[in-house]
Amino acid sequence: MRPHLLQDTALRYFLEVAESGSLTEASARLHVAASALSRQIAGLEAQLGTPLFERHPRGMVLTAAGEILAVHARRGVLDAERALGEIGALQGLRAGQVRLATSDAFANELVPRLCVEFQRSHAGIQFTVASLPTAQVPDAVRSGAADIGLCFSRAPQRDIAVAYRQSAPVLALMLPGHPLAAAPGVALADLARHPLALPPPETTVRQMIDIACSRQGLQLQPVLISNHAKTVVHFVLHGGGLSVASEIAVRHLVAEGAIAARPISDQGMDFRDIEVQTLAGRSLPRAAQAFLELLKERLPAPG
Repeated sequence: MRPHLLQDTALRYFLEVAESGSLTEASARLHVAASALSRQIAGLEAQLGTPLFERHPRGMVLTAAGEILAVHARRGVLDAERALGEIGALQGLRAGQVRLATSDAFANELVPRLCVEFQRSHAGIQFTVASLPTAQVPDAVRSGAADIGLCFSRAPQRDIAVAYRQSAPVLALMLPGHPLAAAPGVALADLARHPLALPPPETTVRQMIDIACSRQGLQLQPVLISNHAKTVVHFVLHGGGLSVASEIAVRHLVAEGAIAARPISDQGMDFRDIEVQTLAGRSLPRAAQAFLELLKERLPAPG
């Protein structure tokens, strides 16, 4: 059974138009005539006594009333999915879906490992994992595209509940035989003396580094810039020089002895957290809630 069968038709049509911004596109997605969509929306507007859309030549834009109704409609979709998930969970978590939105650092190793671990106990659970820029992770949770968001964050997000949080200071990465690997901590000025791979300026970690460097009048000139976490880590593994990452992104490599990670001692390099995010006010389906508990258990660094 699909979630839309538990939803009101008019609200479902309204939400599709709201999300696509176009009657024509919503019609194509739903395989329903545009005139039928228009009638359902007109009926809603008549019942509510207010326009839900501003009609423009290039599409449909939600009014303030439409925005309020869209929030309600999205929660209805999530509630329907939760109901179906709980019905499936009566079989002992042998059916259901967990949808994750995660930033790159978690998608490379942690998330697939935990998906495998979870499925060993709950073989019928299906995972959908979207790797997104950090700023887009809460958007995916807010829109209902993801049940759980996993990302680095430095500021509160509207309509987002933080189910778990832990500090994620930036660490310097090097090969175990590198001279800096024996130091208890590494300064940004130390990094400047070596070939360096960094993430691009729009990322949170790079912004933290750039702010700290600006305070010192220090310029870092990386020889490699990449928004792919694995690329900068493999730059280190292949002997290219140094890089930076959070502990969680390189935990498995440190445990294997393949890489050394040292705290960056400059002020401000610990002003970042790992957040496990859910939609505020939403009760997760049982499968997603069970996976959330596993995440909370596995995220802390081993003692």
